[in-house]
Amino acid sequence: MLSPLAQRYEQFVHSAYAGVTHLAETDLLGSADTPLTELEWQSRWFAGDFGQHFLTTQGEPVEIIQFGWWNHGAGPDFRECAIRFRGEVLRGSIELDPEARAWEYHGHAENPVYEDVVLHLFFRSDTTEFFTRTASHRLVPQVLLSDKISTTGVPTPQPAAKPGRCSLRLNDWPLGQITSLFEAAARYRLELKTARWNRVIQAHGWDQAVFQGLAETLGYANNKLPMTVLAQRLPLAQLQQRPDEREARCFGTSGFLDGFNFDQADTVTKSYLRTLWEVWWKHRTASQEAPARPALTWHASAVRPMNHPQRRVAALSEIAAHWPKFRRQLQPAEAFVEKDFRALVASLHHPYWDFHYTLTSNPAAKPMALIGATRISDMLSNLIFPLLIPEREPLWRSYCQRSAPLDNEKTKRAALRLFGTNVSLADTFTSKLYQHQALLQIYQDFCCQDSSDCARCPFPEQIQQWDAPAATT
Repeated sequence: MLSPLAQRYEQFVHSAYAGVTHLAETDLLGSADTPLTELEWQSRWFAGDFGQHFLTTQGEPVEIIQFGWWNHGAGPDFRECAIRFRGEVLRGSIELDPEARAWEYHGHAENPVYEDVVLHLFFRSDTTEFFTRTASHRLVPQVLLSDKISTTGVPTPQPAAKPGRCSLRLNDWPLGQITSLFEAAARYRLELKTARWNRVIQAHGWDQAVFQGLAETLGYANNKLPMTVLAQRLPLAQLQQRPDEREARCFGTSGFLDGFNFDQADTVTKSYLRTLWEVWWKHRTASQEAPARPALTWHASAVRPMNHPQRRVAALSEIAAHWPKFRRQLQPAEAFVEKDFRALVASLHHPYWDFHYTLTSNPAAKPMALIGATRISDMLSNLIFPLLIPEREPLWRSYCQRSAPLDNEKTKRAALRLFGTNVSLADTFTSKLYQHQALLQIYQDFCCQDSSDCARCPFPEQIQQWDAPAATT
């Protein structure tokens, strides 16, 4: 059951979509001596310099309806795009490579992250025809850009997203109205998380649900799934039965002990691994006799050394080791004190992982936190507060006063869509945690549902219907 504040936002979104059916020859190439780089091609594409209408390599028309946002991390180059192809509007990602065969060279054909690609662009032709296929063998239409150039000049830097129509409305809207809408959107988002974790509690009990939630937050974006599956394969109750085997089973089940060459390790690591292996080899033999299950896939690229998945597994093991303290901190809800929870998580340490990034790294000169302040904040915002606020309403006011975490690409993108180039307004509504959550919810409910490049998104008109009381934050 949603709170009155969250219900207002839910009704706001539902009424916005009432009756809506659309849910969801130049010197550009440079001289022979100074060809454009792939980054410059991407910048030109995102700026719209190639236009929006193309013919695929098979001669079929394709129209770019929505350029989406420019992804500067792992995965396809442009996300949340929309194209019209064969009479249908397709939503997904767009990839731009130097040549068509780079799709195969870069491993996209086997990478499930590229499964939603709806268009493959390239700017160098090849004598051999190459077809772009996803991991599920879906054929992706291709467009050769080299003869589709319509502008001249030096490429200019492009923002990650483009301002939406709503930015003009919000720039003229009273600050109190924006605050009120953001509070409702943030509360709605928080209660969606509450409902999710309550379902896990109903299925597996409070302790296992919270343990699984902490594992998920430790995984962050790149390793959320394998950390969650690890907590599911090694339930908290099972780890508590044999505390002397806890750490070895965590690392063994994660797959980090398989195929490891002990001879290549330093003396400290050899000793640590020997301790783990002496326990794990017994369980490993038993697991090999059981029905095969998919191995966990970990992602270490583009991950800061201190956030390496091996350190995350060590952190989860230490959480299990200190579980009685976590339970006392969080139950009942009236017992929760944020600074005490932060102190508890920050106090977790490990004689090996305090000084090592991975099982193969050289020891660090100074000790490192096993779980940093940013991860603790993520635990609070995505798990602890959603679980406790419905039981202890005064925490909501505290939640609304909490400072925002560091900006990430999603919140920057959402702020650019909603506030455009009004830096002052964007700064005003990105300084608090609840504002970040509100931005993400509005972006999800409107920007991500739109396939018209903002032209028919109902949000700019719908916000005029928000008749809110004065803000209370």
